[in-house]
Amino acid sequence: MNELRRVKSAYLFLAALVAALALGSAALAQDEGAMDTTAVEQPMRSAPAPTMTSIMPDSFVSAPNDSAEIQAGIQELIRKERSGFVNRVKRSGVGQNYIKGGFFMHFLLTCSIIALVFIIERAWTLSRARINVKSLMMRVVRALREGGPESALEVCQRTRGPIAAILHSGLLRASRGPDAVEKAIETSGTIEMSFLERGLVALATIANVAPLLGFLGTVSGMISAFAAIAAAEQVSAKLVAKGIQEALITTATGLIIAVPVTIAHSYFVSVIDRFIIEMEEASAELVDELLDIEHQRRQASA
Repeated sequence: MNELRRVKSAYLFLAALVAALALGSAALAQDEGAMDTTAVEQPMRSAPAPTMTSIMPDSFVSAPNDSAEIQAGIQELIRKERSGFVNRVKRSGVGQNYIKGGFFMHFLLTCSIIALVFIIERAWTLSRARINVKSLMMRVVRALREGGPESALEVCQRTRGPIAAILHSGLLRASRGPDAVEKAIETSGTIEMSFLERGLVALATIANVAPLLGFLGTVSGMISAFAAIAAAEQVSAKLVAKGIQEALITTATGLIIAVPVTIAHSYFVSVIDRFIIEMEEASAELVDELLDIEHQRRQASA
């Protein structure tokens, strides 16, 4: 923190020094333009050399050096920058359309933020859950044949994802027979499916509700537009077109939100379907391998 304050103080000092030199140069230029001919004819060595205090403004000489005041100045700059950004957004086309859209634009903005949060969260979760199933099954089968269920459990524990979790649940019941393994895999698969599908209901709801909110905002805007037309003494085409244009902003916004959300929802559903197929294949392969090991053990004991 002290290092950061020293860096900020150095930047402020350099900025003040540059400003002081600029002001000093401007003052010297004005003095040179106002000098009479007699002052020009005097020797250069008779003119006193300008000192640092003579060219530095009083605001810089009396500038505060306290770190608290420096922090307050920085916070004030940040506040001004934020207010400038907000004003630029309001003056932009998006900001103007948001204001013209009316009250229902707040609901549409809320829907877009919620959908964006769920899309990012689901994309991150599903990308981390994706693994090479064939490689995992080869390692599990090799460990199961060489070291038994305990060694295969260690392989599953070192692997992330729902498929490894399902295999881990089945291996925990390996000593109770294939039927117990299948039941444990089915129960764990249901739990993992609920985890993978979390948030898809919210995305589907937003994809359906956003266009309806847009249409509702359009109807409300059309009512206001026709009320303004009825109250006007002289109805012009410009007045009618402006009211309809502002009313249709919410419809366009609702569709803009619904289209990418629907695409994301469909993509996540397809990814989850692929996970289901992989989980079923891995579970069947694990049960078959346990049955083969049990059969070989019975033959060896016989």
